[in-house]
Amino acid sequence: MNSFDGGGYIVISRMGKQFSMPEMVKIFSQENRYQLMKDVAILACEAMADIGQIPKSAYEEIKEHAQYDVERIEEIEEETRHNTIAFVISLCESLSPEASRYITLGLCSADLSDMVQSLQMRQAGELLQGRLDELRRVLVNLATKYKYTLMMGRTHGTYAEPTTFGLKMVVWIKEIDRSLDRLAHARKMINVGKLNGAVGTFSSIDPHVETFVCRRLGLHPAIATTQILQRDRAAEYMSTLAIISSSIEKFATEIRNLQSSDVREVAENMEQGELGSLSMPHKQRPYDSEIVSGLSRIIRANALAAMEDIPIWHEQDSSHYAVERIIIPNSCILLDYMIFQFKNIMEGLHIYPDIMQHNIDRSLGLVFSQHVLLALMEKGLSRDVAYEMVMKHANTAWRQQVDFQFLLLEDPAITKYLSRQEIMKLFDYSCFIKNVEYIYQRAGI
Repeated sequence: MNSFDGGGYIVISRMGKQFSMPEMVKIFSQENRYQLMKDVAILACEAMADIGQIPKSAYEEIKEHAQYDVERIEEIEEETRHNTIAFVISLCESLSPEASRYITLGLCSADLSDMVQSLQMRQAGELLQGRLDELRRVLVNLATKYKYTLMMGRTHGTYAEPTTFGLKMVVWIKEIDRSLDRLAHARKMINVGKLNGAVGTFSSIDPHVETFVCRRLGLHPAIATTQILQRDRAAEYMSTLAIISSSIEKFATEIRNLQSSDVREVAENMEQGELGSLSMPHKQRPYDSEIVSGLSRIIRANALAAMEDIPIWHEQDSSHYAVERIIIPNSCILLDYMIFQFKNIMEGLHIYPDIMQHNIDRSLGLVFSQHVLLALMEKGLSRDVAYEMVMKHANTAWRQQVDFQFLLLEDPAITKYLSRQEIMKLFDYSCFIKNVEYIYQRAGI
């Protein structure tokens, strides 16, 4: 595969809802790739003219008249089987024989293609950062609105103690912050270029050209390379995308679990005419969250492929190019879609505080078991003895569906240490939110 054809975008657009934000697709389009390649080639000519390596008149002609034709590139590529060479030939055909002599003078094909890939990945990273910022703002709004909205906290899929829906959002917000930090580092890692010739020795090109072009494009010259930029940089970038996608999948999985019929504390918004099942009209499934969860698997697999691209024979081979033309555009496009779609999920999410409280009430007061345990220990009982006393009543409450507090009040072994008033005071939901403000302040929200 010599160029990305937008396949990832096509897949997404057929998932039921149209992906209406094609900026990422444009970044990896043939048009953008060839335009960036042209920019690099012209800047290299400018740098060479700057040091007298080529005539300024030739540079002026190249700057004013150099053009490429996509159809012509494809035609040439059929014969040459080399996309970059086909591009250069097309560019040369738009110039006089004299000026065309200086296009990519002293450069190898990797000088152009690797520079362009760095620029595309940087553009993609900038767009992904913007997407994450948008999602973060949505979650901050939810964290603020539901700061003290109690809901059941669950560990191992079972009731634990209440938390708040706002705190759940704070956890996600801080994970996004870490993703933003990782993405910033990954963008810095791939923001490099090289124009140093066949095996990276500057044998046919002055180092000034590389410095000049990189500075104009906002890239840093790679300190030492072979014919190509080393692929550990791309692997780190792709691994970062995989981590971010896994975080988004984690969030989406929680929405799916909270929408299950046995919980029903939140629900995705279903638009007019949207159906959940062919056979069961009552079905309201978390369709978008399921799609988001599934796409993450592709991005993680692509990260592994990027790591496989790190080993290269000697100074260069072509084993990595075909892989990168698939995995880099697709991972960027899919992650862009995942973040965009999950933001829409959270903006339209139906949140049911009454059901959250109902689910807490279904615990029969068992959410206060730790508080009873600690109160008994404060009275001088050992942990083992106090734990056994509390666990006995907790098990009875679950099996017989009896109020936990009632069982405690009726047990002389408990009331020997805790008065009725002390027991009643322990069953106060305010204990679960007393330090929420502290957590918000620590999170900077």
